[in-house]
Amino acid sequence: MGDKNRFTRRELIKFGAMGGAATLISKGANAQTACIDQTPIPITEIAFTGCGVGAEAFATSPFITQPFTDAFVIPEALRPGWRDGQGGIITDKSDPRAWNVRKSAFGAGKVLPGPEAGHQDALGDRPGNHAEMPWGIPNAGTHQQWVRGTGAGGVTLDMPDPILYHIRLQVTGHSFTSSPVVPIASDGSATTLPTGATAQAAGAASFKGASVPAYYLPQSTIYGFNGQFPGPMVNIEYGQPVLVRFENDLDLNPGCLDRGDFGAPDWAFLTHCHNGHHAPESDGQPHHMIDNEGGYRPMEWVDNLWMAYPAGGNDAEKQAFLWYHDHRMHHTGPNVYKGMVGTAPHYDAKQDNGDETKVDGFRLPGVRTNNVDASGKYDGSFNVKYDIPMALYDFAADDGVTAHSDNHTPVSADPRLPGLVCGDVHPENWGKLFHRHYPNHGFVGDIFTVNGVAYPVFQVEARRYRFRFLGASVSRQYKLEFRQGTPMPFPGQQGQWNFGKVVGGKQVTDKGTQFLQFYQIANGGGLLPNSILKNTMEIWPAKRREMVVDFSKDMNGRPIPPGTVVYLTDVAQMLTGRKQTEKGDIGFDPNFAVPMVKIIIGNPSVDNSLLPTPEKTLRVQPDFRTEAVAPGRDFTLERGGLGGETEWLINGAQFDPTAPLATPFVGSAETWGINNGGGGWTHPMHLHMEEHHVTYRSIDFLGLKGKELDHQGDTGKEDLVSLSPSEQTRVFRRFRTFIGNYVAHCHNLAHEDHNMMFGWTIRKP
Repeated sequence: MGDKNRFTRRELIKFGAMGGAATLISKGANAQTACIDQTPIPITEIAFTGCGVGAEAFATSPFITQPFTDAFVIPEALRPGWRDGQGGIITDKSDPRAWNVRKSAFGAGKVLPGPEAGHQDALGDRPGNHAEMPWGIPNAGTHQQWVRGTGAGGVTLDMPDPILYHIRLQVTGHSFTSSPVVPIASDGSATTLPTGATAQAAGAASFKGASVPAYYLPQSTIYGFNGQFPGPMVNIEYGQPVLVRFENDLDLNPGCLDRGDFGAPDWAFLTHCHNGHHAPESDGQPHHMIDNEGGYRPMEWVDNLWMAYPAGGNDAEKQAFLWYHDHRMHHTGPNVYKGMVGTAPHYDAKQDNGDETKVDGFRLPGVRTNNVDASGKYDGSFNVKYDIPMALYDFAADDGVTAHSDNHTPVSADPRLPGLVCGDVHPENWGKLFHRHYPNHGFVGDIFTVNGVAYPVFQVEARRYRFRFLGASVSRQYKLEFRQGTPMPFPGQQGQWNFGKVVGGKQVTDKGTQFLQFYQIANGGGLLPNSILKNTMEIWPAKRREMVVDFSKDMNGRPIPPGTVVYLTDVAQMLTGRKQTEKGDIGFDPNFAVPMVKIIIGNPSVDNSLLPTPEKTLRVQPDFRTEAVAPGRDFTLERGGLGGETEWLINGAQFDPTAPLATPFVGSAETWGINNGGGGWTHPMHLHMEEHHVTYRSIDFLGLKGKELDHQGDTGKEDLVSLSPSEQTRVFRRFRTFIGNYVAHCHNLAHEDHNMMFGWTIRKP
């Protein structure tokens, strides 16, 4: 890759095998006694120990005794300007402090965002960065397409100057709940704090009819966009580009917070706006960004130019809800789980601008307020009331007794763990995020959150709302319904709380009853041609789907009385990272129904939105006829046996950023087969850069060949293919506007991190 000191992934695996019981150098994540001793570990110093685990052990989180007391968080739109890192924003570009950086190719100091050579990131212009790919790949470190002029892909634009945003990656703490908690064992029984754990006492709690000591969860250390989780919401309107400078301040830890033992060990990041139509240098992925083993290290920064330009300049290609997240090679899952998640709703000034009174628009729920600067001038940012992003995320809190075992785990010398060959426990991390760089299957937690809060309560008005759902989990798949029932404690079970009832003096799970239907209006590719009336919304990792739900009337059209309570409920049990748990699987519960958000319906209010019933046309789909396109390519996702970290393959090979598996010409179109190699696994397969159209599905497992499951919304414009076990699909896609290197990968992030990814390149004719 142009650096004689850089090792390939395969070489690292080889070195780890040679080292046998090698361990991490102690200057990094294990040096927790004083934060001054914490320094990043270069990726090339990571050794593999051979301590892989066959069945991943997840910690049993302390039990949340008082759910549905913390308020639901409604995100506020990020405001433009340079952030000083202390909460201040400078909007005047001429201010001597504005757009200062600690490191750049031009030295420390002011580096204004712009199209000049070398101004796109901290490393400067790099003409030979992709010399191994002689297909007209433009320089790294320089924007190939600015908002005005002709870019490398031959497209000429004349757009306004971008709105400038600034986001710092910061080490901070985050609380998921204010509820008292009770330490429990895996069987759900109350237990005591493990030796070595400390926690703030919360008095006593009633637990299974007894009074037991309760505590408060400590804050978990996160790596957050502007130090928050989820990160700031960036509202974007088509036709108005935005530029976001992401700057790495992860070396700054003023609170001396314990970093834990997961996240990229070199504290690097690489931000991907999923699935923006962006040039590769602004796409944030390790087929273009190959320096530093595919990431920006502390003090480094990158300017991502999000064009707000639909593919082909076609209104039919406009999207509705994107998100941004880390894409650090081989550490995406841990970094995302550690907090690197943010939302980016997209609006269309013509028909979907967030104003439900716009007479020539779709009249979807939304009351828009434009933000103004100190002079009273519109600053380009805006908020939309009744239009609510919802980031779904599950986690496990450390119980202090579950071993942190994976292929990076050093041999334990802890006398409290007799006979344990690999892995160690961290009672000092009790109640904080539990995770490791898992070697294979995936990660599912037992506490469910929405917008960073576990089991919040949401006060809504009796009117229509637009909900935008995001699957921000590492592996978990959700099925969402609006249900009524009685939440009851089921400690030790995933979700901790389930609808339940008492039968014969014994508490049993119960699914409750459906209370509301809704209209699905969008998927990951944007607004659907027509809405779909549904009972259930299925959200896989990285999936976005949107609904309009009317809280003024019940399913029979009757007014809903103020004070009525309904729960946003997950009915998809998923005990492992493999797939949703089904009848016949060990541990299957047919009454699995975890209430995630308590919704209290209030009084009616003014509602100028219109119900998007199926007979109304929303976004006309772009043409995706497949005649005269290039011959199809096939990509099969499968488990492999290459050893070390490589358990997941595509077409029998691990990810190699120097060997693209497809090289289409800019402006062309192709059909690709995206296929699940079997083994009973599900794979949410994500293709960067442009949306595709699923033109064929063939489910062939358990006698269900040809039967569509809940993939109704996947047959339109999408960026992620939900593959059921052994499912075969074909997709049609185009390659427009930009040239360069992109990737496709499984968005079960444990699979992506362990090489289920391939590179592809758009080249000039």
